[in-house]
Amino acid sequence: MSSLPPYASPLQRTWHYTFRTLCGLIFFFLIFPILVIIPLSFNAQDFFTFTPEMLALDPDGYSTKHYVDFFTNPDWQNALRNSFMIAPAATLLATVLGTLAAIGLSQPHVPFRSAIMAVLISPMIVPLIIAAAGMYFFYSRIGLQGTYWGVVLAHAVLGTPFVIITVTATLVGFDKSLVRAAASMGAGPITTFFKVQMPLILPGVVSGALFAFITSFDEVVVVLFLGSASQKTLPWQMFIGLREQISPTILAVASIMVVLSVMLLTVLELLRRRSERLRGVTPA
Repeated sequence: MSSLPPYASPLQRTWHYTFRTLCGLIFFFLIFPILVIIPLSFNAQDFFTFTPEMLALDPDGYSTKHYVDFFTNPDWQNALRNSFMIAPAATLLATVLGTLAAIGLSQPHVPFRSAIMAVLISPMIVPLIIAAAGMYFFYSRIGLQGTYWGVVLAHAVLGTPFVIITVTATLVGFDKSLVRAAASMGAGPITTFFKVQMPLILPGVVSGALFAFITSFDEVVVVLFLGSASQKTLPWQMFIGLREQISPTILAVASIMVVLSVMLLTVLELLRRRSERLRGVTPA
């Protein structure tokens, strides 16, 4: 953390500490509701609030029964299995398409690059409910509505923009003379891609893939429109638990997903720093 220089004026010092206080308050406002979920998931009662025993730190007020229910309940396990069947397939498809699109759009001779980029990242801008409704009417006409591949393709569409953006950001610092040097030594386009270009842009590709995985794993609106009972994912099961049966197991599932998201974000930060080192940029 940067410190104030000794010659800073009183106004600069006031702004310095005020700015950090505001950032801390905003951070607390955003994170605290998420952190509350974790201790609530160990509630020994079937409540969504802290019991007197929990507030008194009584061991009898805490239990792992909601986690046990998640790992033993067939409905939750089936939803978890569906999520891990859909998300990796959608991630793989989004990563391949997004990487190829980013590399193609990085070429200066491609016409209408800005327009094409705007179209490709439009799923990030269009409201999800509108995109889901459009996909429903389109997929129902071609027979993909209610199928496994229909959900995978829809999630791939939502995840591809993240791959395009992260790979494009990585390509900004890519030295194109390396490609010309490989070509001058007789390497073909495929060999050049896998031996020269891919190792340098790999952190961006993996970062985009992780974003695409999180997008698919956490998505519920598109699944509600396009999926059937056999494609019931974990967020869908959580939605049912809130709407129909008010299952406290949702708290345990939410805690697990928070921990998973933190782990993936940690990996993303490590990949970002590795990418900066490969491009000769000193991490801030």
